[in-house]
Amino acid sequence: MSAYSQPIYTAALVFIIIAFMMFVPWLIYTYRKFGFLSVSTTLIAFSFIFYFLSALFLVLLPLPESRDTCALLSPGAKSYSLMPFQFVKDTLKDSGIILSQPSTYIWALKQSAFQQAFFNFLLLMPFGIYLRYFFQEKKYWARALLLTFGLTLFYEITQATGIYGIYNCAYRIFDVDDLMLNTAGGIFGFFTAPIFLALFPSRAKVAAKANELLEQDEVKPMAILLSLLIDFIVIQLAATLLQLFTPNTGFSSFIIHSIILIAMFFVLPVLWKGNTLGSFIMKFRYDSYNSKAATAKKLAKRTLAIYAVYLVPLMLGLLNQIEFPIGSHYYVLTVWMQVGVAAIYFLGSLTLLIHCIIVLVSKGKRRFYFDEAADINPTRKG
Repeated sequence: MSAYSQPIYTAALVFIIIAFMMFVPWLIYTYRKFGFLSVSTTLIAFSFIFYFLSALFLVLLPLPESRDTCALLSPGAKSYSLMPFQFVKDTLKDSGIILSQPSTYIWALKQSAFQQAFFNFLLLMPFGIYLRYFFQEKKYWARALLLTFGLTLFYEITQATGIYGIYNCAYRIFDVDDLMLNTAGGIFGFFTAPIFLALFPSRAKVAAKANELLEQDEVKPMAILLSLLIDFIVIQLAATLLQLFTPNTGFSSFIIHSIILIAMFFVLPVLWKGNTLGSFIMKFRYDSYNSKAATAKKLAKRTLAIYAVYLVPLMLGLLNQIEFPIGSHYYVLTVWMQVGVAAIYFLGSLTLLIHCIIVLVSKGKRRFYFDEAADINPTRKG
């Protein structure tokens, strides 16, 4: 079992790293596309990544300890098997199975050749299920057949070439039976997929819910939060770039961040129909539903509300740069100032975190403080 469990364990570790890196980009993608987080789509997408990694590692691992795999081969050993259904002969050989006596067929389960063949059949069966989810209709079985055969051919070529030259000889056999069994398993999964996919909403239902949200002009709090995250990333990148050409002082950093923030949250939306870069990416904008002047006024309030919170860490950063020598009478004041700054950072961050959680779980009953203070509406229309 370790031949199977170890590659899957390795795949799980790699998957955790990939999932961590992909989580925020995935949130941006799904809220941009659907307007909400589809749990079923998320489970299917991330489980597909985990499955693909598991299948790949099961095919490739364990890797040889030396790149000189030619030295590990016996004289005259072949790195390929082109005889179809060789696994049937290997299963029947010395197994005691008598074809005329069905009661002896159970003995096949103990044969390593049968177990290997059954594993190869199961290996791409989930791939066929995923393909059915993506294609929806069984009339696309030919595409599924080509993709499944292409994937198993990729696996076999990867093995036959020693992972494309990393190893000087193949360390596993290119087997035509594997091609047939993998492909058969994938097609079997494609046709039996409705049994498994019945547990999840169809893509049509997910799209219908997205259209419903669009008609209701509902913007989820997570979409607003992701928009804000994108805007602040852009602000930080722009400020970092500008600081390369300005004196590296705390005051200059304060001025640069302030100017870019006001430009991002007020100037740009006023000129761009209520869009910031983040809201544009997330497919919504801000509007007062009254007039351009009213919208500009509310955008100014929203900017001030955001800037008031953003101003605190900037000011604290400036205060934290004030230092007195150890022998100075004011050294104790410096220590207490640093402690106070750290405490304010912690309490402020905790307050914002709690506020964000409350808004996110309120199901639209609460708004973020900056939108509430400005009484401005996020909209997907226009």
